[in-house]
Amino acid sequence: MTEVLRWGIIGTGGIASRFAADTAFLDEAVVAAVGSRTAERAVEFASTWNVPTSHDSYEGLVSDPEVDAVYVASPHPFHAEHALLAIGAGKHVLVEKPFTMNAVEARTVAEAARKAGVFCMEAMWTRFLPHMAHVRELLAAGAIGEVMALGVDQGMRFEQNPDHRLFSFELGGGALLDLGIYPFSFASMVFGTPQTVRASASPAFTGVDGTTSAVLTYGNGAHATILCSAMVATPMKAWIAGTQGRIELDRQWYTAGSAVTLTKADGSTERFEPRPELIQGRAKGMKFMVAEATRCIQAGQAESPVMPLDETIMIMGILDEVRDQIGLVYPPA
Repeated sequence: MTEVLRWGIIGTGGIASRFAADTAFLDEAVVAAVGSRTAERAVEFASTWNVPTSHDSYEGLVSDPEVDAVYVASPHPFHAEHALLAIGAGKHVLVEKPFTMNAVEARTVAEAARKAGVFCMEAMWTRFLPHMAHVRELLAAGAIGEVMALGVDQGMRFEQNPDHRLFSFELGGGALLDLGIYPFSFASMVFGTPQTVRASASPAFTGVDGTTSAVLTYGNGAHATILCSAMVATPMKAWIAGTQGRIELDRQWYTAGSAVTLTKADGSTERFEPRPELIQGRAKGMKFMVAEATRCIQAGQAESPVMPLDETIMIMGILDEVRDQIGLVYPPA
């Protein structure tokens, strides 16, 4: 293993660009190669982001000896296939969220990584942001007493274009997998595995879910209320309430620019705002996730304790249950 971890990227879309942009802020990692289905796209991406090597196939990318780890940035339905391709080549993998299309695929990828002895993690970059680490510290310290409720929304108004990937059945479109993965993962971070899941949805014009909401309940009687939408722009805030206070995350709660307010039972407040130098980067904080994956790989760890594979599989199972309840069925990949 080289001192600087060399990443290869499968895919050349927007999220791949954000990964490349943020990795450039790290000393311990570098994007060494990119792979695309066409040479033209690979070359263009490599030129834009100063990536030394481009490949006109994903097979070429994963077999590159100058690549230590692979970031899978292809569309949702291909995550499992491309993760398994990289694992089969002996590469560590960071798989863009949602990790796969369903829990069965997630378990297959996790088992393959464990058998191969390579690092594997879902690229839930939000979980590694400074203010999210602060939220976990507050909860661990019992700052708001017993946690009994949370509310979180993730809604954006997208152009109602049938060619947009978010409205495409073939590309795993809809609010749930593309946007809902954030709040469902947030609820998991706070509460863990729910006892019950109750969901409903309204379809978008193509038939994928346009707006989906869910209520999750937990063993201590706690509730999590979640809403995600590709049809309307919601406040995009999050809150956690306990018996001794509450924690509130500002607008765009899932990005590095969000701040956290702790309100105690006596009405006093404490404010946490990330230092500006910590949140540089065009991807609003993907570098913290890349740094964690790099640290784990360099330390010989197969998983990150912050985003373990068993939790990823559990979250995918919850999304499967929501899809069953709202009648959202995707075609075979």
